[in-house]
Amino acid sequence: MAGTQQVSDGHARDGGEDQPDPRRWKALAVCLVGGFMVLLDVSIVNVALPSIRDGLQASESELQWVVSGYALTFGLLLVPAGRVGDVRGRRTMFITALALFSLASLACGLAPTSLTLVIARLVQGLAGGLLTPQISALIQQLFRGRERGTAFGLFGTVIGVSTAVGPLLGGALIAVFGPDQGWRWVFFINLPIGLAAIPLAWRLLPEPDPSRERHDYDPLGVVLLGAGIVALLLPLVQERQWQGSAKWLLIPLALLLLAAFVAWEIRYARRGREPLVDLVLFRLRSWSFGAAMITLFFAGFTPLFFVFTLFLQTGLGYSALEAGLAITPFAVGSAVGAAFGGRIVHRFGRALVASGLLLVVIGFVGAVVAVWLVPERGTGWATLAPLLIGGLGAGLVISPNQALTLSQVPVARAGTAGGLLQVGQRIGAAVGIAAVGSVFFARVAATDGDFASAFDHGMLVATGFVVAALVIAVVDVVVDRRVHRRGTEAP
Repeated sequence: MAGTQQVSDGHARDGGEDQPDPRRWKALAVCLVGGFMVLLDVSIVNVALPSIRDGLQASESELQWVVSGYALTFGLLLVPAGRVGDVRGRRTMFITALALFSLASLACGLAPTSLTLVIARLVQGLAGGLLTPQISALIQQLFRGRERGTAFGLFGTVIGVSTAVGPLLGGALIAVFGPDQGWRWVFFINLPIGLAAIPLAWRLLPEPDPSRERHDYDPLGVVLLGAGIVALLLPLVQERQWQGSAKWLLIPLALLLLAAFVAWEIRYARRGREPLVDLVLFRLRSWSFGAAMITLFFAGFTPLFFVFTLFLQTGLGYSALEAGLAITPFAVGSAVGAAFGGRIVHRFGRALVASGLLLVVIGFVGAVVAVWLVPERGTGWATLAPLLIGGLGAGLVISPNQALTLSQVPVARAGTAGGLLQVGQRIGAAVGIAAVGSVFFARVAATDGDFASAFDHGMLVATGFVVAALVIAVVDVVVDRRVHRRGTEAP
């Protein structure tokens, strides 16, 4: 379509085979099951925190590490894991990550102390970081053209549903198994999923190409990037737990480490070696615009689940199950939007993403207005329509943007590129939760416990991030149309 970025065909297989894998849709189903399990644990634990506190006598700091530790280690290995999958084989990495995640989930569920639970959650996050980039890389490898957009649409459905349905499922498990032991089943639920997916992954995912040339792994690049990511994320995920301003000194340290990483990658490439991250990626407009946009979007999108469930449970006295039900419209809208967006992204390109961002802004503002107009126990019903609209918009953003952002990336680099994109999402989420959370809790303290006002102020900050993402998407659409117009006018 004129004036839109298209999803390129690329190659479906690492070896450049012309014929698509006949088992590609079954392989995708296995990938999505693994992705659902890993992404579910981002949100399902939030509603279990009161149960964990009572069951293990955990401190507030330990509870914070149960949540933030997972996010921290999740982001640590995304890029190196994508690179290893590109070089050594994605099936091997996928199965290894599934097995490790399942074992860590078992350790979480059996944890006798809060320290044991925190350590197991750190391992869970590492396993999640190993697995996630393999999914986007396998989609790049197995699918092409319109099918690739559809596959990313289904992946986007899983992202939206797993993130939003976590509070509902967690609340249901705690309601069934009781507040003292119910939190353990939040982790045990992963075991049957993982055990079923491992043999299916071995059977259905494409085997590594034995003829592929083996490359080095750029170990210094891995260390510099990992240290930079940790230094950047740590003060953000521990923003409320580490008192004082000294923690923010880690931010300039992170910038220095990341600058050193870029300088090393340039030098490494000039020596004829293959760097961890091919910086040519950032010269691709589809990649650079898409990565910047999705980072800002996750800064606004992710805090919704944090502040909304906190507002409902702490401010209005909702149970974990009631809070989960209240966020369900967002999950439904996200699932529908992602499935639909994946089918039409090849026609509308980034304009579809911009439309989705506009719907998210409308939904967020609508939720703020609904809380203001219908206070107290009616809030869950009042926010149903705005959350449904916002979820629909989110579905039109995540999967279409992923398809467009990776459209020009070679299949051989798909894992690294997908991991880097996920790092941006994790950084955006950490920045958003820290910023929105700070405003939320500051407002609670300033108003002597007015959680409705705190929610409104926090959501306005979140909306600001989404508006910034919308500006980038609109600029990309305008630039793309100008480039296309010049191309058609050229003799």
